[in-house]
Amino acid sequence: MFKKISDLFQKKPSAEQVYLQTHQIRYDPELGYIIDDVVLNELNERLSYFSNRKVTRFDDLENLFYRGMLIKEKIDLELNTGRFTTRLGNNQQNLEQLKKFVILLNDYYREFKRER
Repeated sequence: MFKKISDLFQKKPSAEQVYLQTHQIRYDPELGYIIDDVVLNELNERLSYFSNRKVTRFDDLENLFYRGMLIKEKIDLELNTGRFTTRLGNNQQNLEQLKKFVILLNDYYREFKRER
């Protein structure tokens, strides 16, 4: 009997919480979004470059969402040509990681934050 009552009051994690835990996404008010222990706002210069200076912070999920296709296309172009921007320290590994982060945050925004 007690077990049934206690089960009623246990909160199940929301779909948003499950998504964040599954993809190891955290938000820190000072640092911004953190994925896989990488503070994304430390990659702002790279984000700004790939968005043609339209997105300057990963915290701006709406702007990142609407510019996401452009960002992913520019990353793919740089990956396919093999001409990496040296001043940003771009290489195949960190560009693939950046693209993954953009996709994760865009999916998060689309599913949980965007007004419908």
